[in-house]
Amino acid sequence: MTDSPAPTREAPEPATVVRPPARHSRLSGLLWGVLALLVIAGIAWYVHTRAPQLDRRAGRRQGPVSVVTVPVRQGDLPVTLNGLGTVTPLATVTVKTQINGRLTAVGFQEGQIVKAGDFLAQVDPRPYQIALDQAEGQLTHDTALLRDAQIDVERYRTLAAQDSIPQQQLDTQEYLVHQYEGTVKSDQAAVASARLNLEYCHIVAPGAGRVGLRLVDQGNYVQTSDPTGLVVITQLQPISVIFTLPEDNLPAIMKRLGAGATLRVDAYDRALTTRLATGSLTTVDNQIDTTTGTVRIRAQFDNRDNVLFPNQFVTALLLLETRKGATIVPSAAIQRGAPGAFVYVVDGERIVHLRPVKLGPTDGDRVAVDAGVATGEQVVVDGADKLKDGATVALAGDRARTGADRGAGAGRGASGDGGARGEGEAHGDRGTSDTAGTRGGRWKSGDGGAPGNRASRDQQLSGGRGASSSQQPPDDRGAREDSADRGGPRRGRRGAEP
Repeated sequence: MTDSPAPTREAPEPATVVRPPARHSRLSGLLWGVLALLVIAGIAWYVHTRAPQLDRRAGRRQGPVSVVTVPVRQGDLPVTLNGLGTVTPLATVTVKTQINGRLTAVGFQEGQIVKAGDFLAQVDPRPYQIALDQAEGQLTHDTALLRDAQIDVERYRTLAAQDSIPQQQLDTQEYLVHQYEGTVKSDQAAVASARLNLEYCHIVAPGAGRVGLRLVDQGNYVQTSDPTGLVVITQLQPISVIFTLPEDNLPAIMKRLGAGATLRVDAYDRALTTRLATGSLTTVDNQIDTTTGTVRIRAQFDNRDNVLFPNQFVTALLLLETRKGATIVPSAAIQRGAPGAFVYVVDGERIVHLRPVKLGPTDGDRVAVDAGVATGEQVVVDGADKLKDGATVALAGDRARTGADRGAGAGRGASGDGGARGEGEAHGDRGTSDTAGTRGGRWKSGDGGAPGNRASRDQQLSGGRGASSSQQPPDDRGAREDSADRGGPRRGRRGAEP
């Protein structure tokens, strides 16, 4: 076999790249740039010309902002300092037994108001009565020995003066008398101790106050080492409130106390809505709490109605001074921003003016203004968030009066229209009835057409009939109908008939 030659592949021709002319590309880019500049210029023109106009139109459509104003007043403003405090009794006593024994009686009721010396409880006194009797017997015995020794020393002194006995024997007898005197004093102390223990068996109230819950029941064995005691007595009248104030207020308080002023303190509930009692400041603590930067202050209250209760949380209002003739605005009128504290003042033309103010002390929802506004000016208390200096406003009272005037005008118009309408309806009813009667008479007669239409139709019919129709006598049916329309009597129509 002969090998056939392999087919030869021809090399591909290189592709020819057609490039646009460079001049055409530059011209196209220039046109796109000019178009972009025109678009940007159009947007800028719209923003600077049309947008403000639209804003002004929107503002005209919205109208003036509705606000509520109150006049600036002048009066006395109390300068108060308030702090959260706790009702603290002046005395709280835990009654404990001073001797050991069985509790035989309880002489108080839980919650009872007691006075100093009132009977509370009784401990079995019999062991202590026996100890007292024993101490008294020992005292009697030692007292007799002392008396006998004193008699002997008198005898020895006489004999010693006569040199009948030695001096040493007299001295020994005198010292024996001193020993008995010491013993008698010791016995007297034992008697007093036993009598005191017997008194301790009768437990009484150490002070006035309110008795708490009973801690030990009758029949229990009580000891001096018991930690709870028998009962707790808390003094309620008078009572105190300890509250804290910032240390920045301390100089003003001390200045007033140094001048001999009595500072009033009102106790309110924690919500600061109900006044519970009125008292006075009694003392300031001797140091500031460095952890909180506050100082503790005690105020005392009579609490005759027992409104204040121990450990009750209250809000204490300390009246520091009363500012006379102060310029007062509501707290809602005070706004704060870049110029500091300011208010919006509305003049007689309903235009708002931003007025910076210098604030003074605050009393609840009232604020004293030292400078910035005058008495009688109207300040905005509601709607200030939508205002700016120079804006036109509408007062709520103006809208209410405008609505009332419109309502009154509408009422007067309605009454007038109703009267006119009533008269027109009265006349219209009569006209309608007459017209209806006339129309009824016309449409009922003949073939239901109007007189004019009937005449035209008769003329057309006569014209169609020719000369023969014109020689016929005229039809008096139309005359009868016209007479009926004019309300003529039927007898006339009958008389006219042949």
